[in-house]
Amino acid sequence: MRFVLASNNAHKLEEFREILAGSGWTVLSQKEAGIAVDPEENGSTFEENSLIKARAACAASGLPAIADDSGLTVSALNGEPGIRSARYGGPGLTDAGRYRLLLERMKDVEDRRAAFVCCISCVFPDGRELTARGECAGRILREPEGDGGFGYDPVFWCDDLGKSLGTALPEEKNGVSHRGRALRAMYALLNDHLRERNGGRAE
Repeated sequence: MRFVLASNNAHKLEEFREILAGSGWTVLSQKEAGIAVDPEENGSTFEENSLIKARAACAASGLPAIADDSGLTVSALNGEPGIRSARYGGPGLTDAGRYRLLLERMKDVEDRRAAFVCCISCVFPDGRELTARGECAGRILREPEGDGGFGYDPVFWCDDLGKSLGTALPEEKNGVSHRGRALRAMYALLNDHLRERNGGRAE
């Protein structure tokens, strides 16, 4: 089965393909699917935004579309940056600029608990929709560690790995990441869904 990924983020495309390697399912970029959609993400939750993106890509391509919305939630900041993680501090900041802004806002904060959250939605051309959620718990470091990954990875201490995601190998991160967990949950939902549709056989 082929899915189009409703994202222009090359890092996400690579991560999706790595996690689904061996599944027999192909994840196409928007360019490979011949579409270019960028709907307004005006939902108030990760779930709502992932559905907005998946619906738009499905409508444009005629293929099942998969989309995620993910971000960093920090307990002491009432869940910020949350759904605005990629736009935190305004459009002019780089990844490093955003995580340094976060560190500045947390410089005197003792409660550094945080979690990466991901919601993945899959929308089919006949209107069927599936959603799955994954989380990765940890805390915000006081200084960045490592330059691997992307986004807030260098300042996020992952409880499962016992180290910064900025120092984790891709295969380590995929095993515990919010996106990896959400995608594996989606994989299970899709298998169940396809078995029901095909009379007990997954495709």
